[in-house]
Amino acid sequence: MSAISSRTTSLHARHLAAGAKLGDFAGWQMPLDYGSPRAEHLAVRSGLGVFDVSHMGQIEVSGHDARPLLVWALTNNLSAIGPGQGQYTLMLADDGGVIDDLIVYALIDRYLLVVNAANRTACWERIRAGAEGRDVSVADRSDEIAMLAVQGHTWEAALAPLIGSPAPLALDYFEVTEDMVADVPAFVARTGYTGEPGVEIMCPWDLAPQVWDALIAGATPVTPAGLVARDTLRTEMGYPLYGNELSRARGPIPAGLKWACDTTGLGFAGADAVRRDLERTPAERLVGFVFDEPGIPRPGQPVLVDERTVGIVTSGTLSPSLERGIGMAYVATDAATPDTAIVVDVRGRPRRAHVAGRPLVARSPRTD
Repeated sequence: MSAISSRTTSLHARHLAAGAKLGDFAGWQMPLDYGSPRAEHLAVRSGLGVFDVSHMGQIEVSGHDARPLLVWALTNNLSAIGPGQGQYTLMLADDGGVIDDLIVYALIDRYLLVVNAANRTACWERIRAGAEGRDVSVADRSDEIAMLAVQGHTWEAALAPLIGSPAPLALDYFEVTEDMVADVPAFVARTGYTGEPGVEIMCPWDLAPQVWDALIAGATPVTPAGLVARDTLRTEMGYPLYGNELSRARGPIPAGLKWACDTTGLGFAGADAVRRDLERTPAERLVGFVFDEPGIPRPGQPVLVDERTVGIVTSGTLSPSLERGIGMAYVATDAATPDTAIVVDVRGRPRRAHVAGRPLVARSPRTD
């Protein structure tokens, strides 16, 4: 159980009623699981799960200079999206270290940034600093907006009876629309962190239980899923997690996130460091790996090649889909080639593994 000072979401009572095991995450008391993380993971892969991700932060940016501000603050090419579209992007410090990875949505008259809970304050301060002297309005909507992630192949069947129009069902990947969900006004975005098709629903904070109840009570089975399953799902996909794969200590290029940087314009904050990384071979790269024998890797464990330490595990778990240990690690560039044989030191016990391309399990063909 988390400390009494931890915040709770508006779905807290629903989690308790469902028998959730709660834990502290970024200052929030969140459901870790509802009895079986493995079952929740497999439910998402084979059917449908719903996650309470209301701990995520939401920052709204509007005004004449909103786009120039975000072109400065974010790495990806913002001109590539227009109203009704979203984009994965990064916010960097001036030295090129990652402040956060996030999604920016272009709405009709403003932008909405969905940021990691642990980095809400840092992102807010960065945006506010860049807003000085600009014709722009910046508002923290995190305490007003709840967020549910509905992930899995049957998301359309579960959502169809609840929406006000067919628009959410017609969304392409990373598109967003406004609609009613269970008679609640909401933004519905075709995004997620699991590798499965689905949507993320952002709605008024106090009305989230109404949406949750409608999803659970619907004819299409929906499994409540906690943060443990969310972590194993994203690890199978090779999706980075801030604090594990991303931090102020490293830039986006070693993490394999060149695609999330506007390398043509290079006009964003921290671009000089990115340019330097592009002009040289990185000393290390982020890779996925799969165990070739029993064992479960964990962050911080050494990675070796021919008894030489070449890197460190950043994320590791037992994959419910593969039923073997998997993870991600930063390793020396000469050890980053797929199928390279490596050894992970699991608390003093060497475990044979190999470098593998991400995703580590097959991506759903209906994700994008």
